[in-house]
Amino acid sequence: MGWWNFAAAFAAFFASHAIPALPGVKRWLKTRLGRSGYGVLFSLLSTAILIWLIMAAAGAPWVDVWYQYPWMRWAANIAMPCAILLAVFAIGAPNPLSFGGRRHGFDPDHPGIAGVTRHPLLWALLLWSLAHLLVNGDLAHVILFGAFAGFCIAGMPMLDARKKCELGKDWDRMAARTANLPLAAWLSGRWRPVTAPSVARLLIAAAVWAAVLAAHPHVIGVSPLP
Repeated sequence: MGWWNFAAAFAAFFASHAIPALPGVKRWLKTRLGRSGYGVLFSLLSTAILIWLIMAAAGAPWVDVWYQYPWMRWAANIAMPCAILLAVFAIGAPNPLSFGGRRHGFDPDHPGIAGVTRHPLLWALLLWSLAHLLVNGDLAHVILFGAFAGFCIAGMPMLDARKKCELGKDWDRMAARTANLPLAAWLSGRWRPVTAPSVARLLIAAAVWAAVLAAHPHVIGVSPLP
């Protein structure tokens, strides 16, 4: 039942993201639930299925693919603060070019977190996936985190294509000082930060990172520290 439960959780997770993303389904749900109701329901459902999926992976039969070495934990512990920083600075920030950001308040000449990378939340999820893929070398977790990483990588150009259709002629102007690869717009000279990072968001990121470190042994059952 371990593999069947894992397969069912995997199917449910991707169905819960693929089906609501269909334009007709999304419009139908938002009409009946409202924008906020749709967001709350989608978040709760996604979180519940994600918890099921992680528990199903932990309960699947153990099949070694690679062994864990000490340097892998060091790499994961370097990647995770970066992922948390990106996520904290992305959520609710002005960024109509990706998901997780708000539409109003965006200045194409000073794009903020979108200048660091156009898809900060996807890059945060990609770093999280790769960090956990590295330190979990059993087959179920390789499938799990490898699929998440692939989903993030494939999602970036797909999201760009969708936003280009939505924004039309405004896309070139709004995306001119951004890039998909982190810091590529800065290295090319197309973007320069004009203000210091938000102290409040830095403190939130630090608090989240500390909370994750403290809760990980109790929630997941394994310490993330090297």
